[in-house]
Amino acid sequence: MRPGIPPSEQLYRHLLDEVSAFIYSTDRNGRYTYANQLVLKLLGAPNLEAVLGRSFTDFVDIGEADTTLRETDRQVLEQGLTVEREESNYIHAIGELRTYWSIKKPLRDAEGRINGMLGISYDITEVKRLRDEVHSQNQLLDTVLNNVDALVYMKDEERRFRYANQKTAATFGLPVESIVGRLDSELMPQEAADRFWAHDQKIIATNQGLSCEVALPDHRGQLRHYWSVVVPWTTRDGQRAVIGLSTDITELHQLKEELQRQAMTDVLTAVANRRAFFRQAGQELARSRRHGLPMALIYLDLDHFKNINDCHGHPVGDTVLQSFARFCQGMLRQEDLLARTGGEEFCILLPNVDLDAAHRLAERLRTALPAHDCRVPHLPELRVSASFGVAALNAEDAGLESLFARADRALYAAKERGRNTTVTLS
Repeated sequence: MRPGIPPSEQLYRHLLDEVSAFIYSTDRNGRYTYANQLVLKLLGAPNLEAVLGRSFTDFVDIGEADTTLRETDRQVLEQGLTVEREESNYIHAIGELRTYWSIKKPLRDAEGRINGMLGISYDITEVKRLRDEVHSQNQLLDTVLNNVDALVYMKDEERRFRYANQKTAATFGLPVESIVGRLDSELMPQEAADRFWAHDQKIIATNQGLSCEVALPDHRGQLRHYWSVVVPWTTRDGQRAVIGLSTDITELHQLKEELQRQAMTDVLTAVANRRAFFRQAGQELARSRRHGLPMALIYLDLDHFKNINDCHGHPVGDTVLQSFARFCQGMLRQEDLLARTGGEEFCILLPNVDLDAAHRLAERLRTALPAHDCRVPHLPELRVSASFGVAALNAEDAGLESLFARADRALYAAKERGRNTTVTLS
């Protein structure tokens, strides 16, 4: 025990020296009246007597913090407020800038008058460093994610968005803060939300990522296509979630569709080409077999078309082919398929149509063709006719080849009969 100090006070001082906080008191002029061992060590003082009667600024360079520090002390000593705040000070004894969380309260005498201040400070230098580092990393991550040309988001197992970058927000036409916490079904059509949620559930259940192409209308109602990579994630609180990164591939998707369309379309007449015809004909054949439905085929050829090219040139011939294709399309049903299968040869596939109905259609086309304006403006004398071969699917047909061959024979027979006629083979 220290002489002259009551045992109870020495016990209190011992307890204050053992706590992991800087504890001190000052008079109304800011001079120390007490400091525990952590404060003494921080200030580089050998004992309490070395700091008693001296002020904080005798040991510490507070620099630009001087005004704020004095205002804080004034609020405590003059207004009787308890103030909690972060403080940073350069400590001479250790030659370092340290940061503290300080709590300052007024001390009062028996009559309630303020006669000093009690301070308790916790060194949060390392905590602040880590906090600033995390903040800096978060800022960097936000900058990266908000400038990535993709939708980045997190959804929890309750279908609520936990994170969304600016690209995601722009797609929904909302600020980020209006997205976080909301259900997917509140932000997109129900059908799309349920479809995505089915994928999310599979990812969460299997703990395996999924990559696929998805489509979603944006806030303007325009359908956008994305290549989406979604992976499972478990949050710190144990909640399962998914993290998605979706790259807009709408232009690529449209280009792919256009290339596919071009690959299946005759460039000159804009009807189906030979490849598209046989692909769809094969599908219709399978459907007809499966459901017991009839199917017919008309094979037609423009009469003496070579003479048109030889006499008037290929540009005129091209005009005639384009006009003829438009004429045929105007007399067909939506489910019928018109294709250019050769130079001046066309095929018409007729799903759910029997032989008699196909023959009647061929005759309507043949008889209506002369009245159709297939003529070239500067060649009013030019007339166009065609020959038609008609066949229908029967039980003996092994496949599409036999039906096509029968229609071809019918067309050949029509040409043998002088052209501009229709021949049907059962």
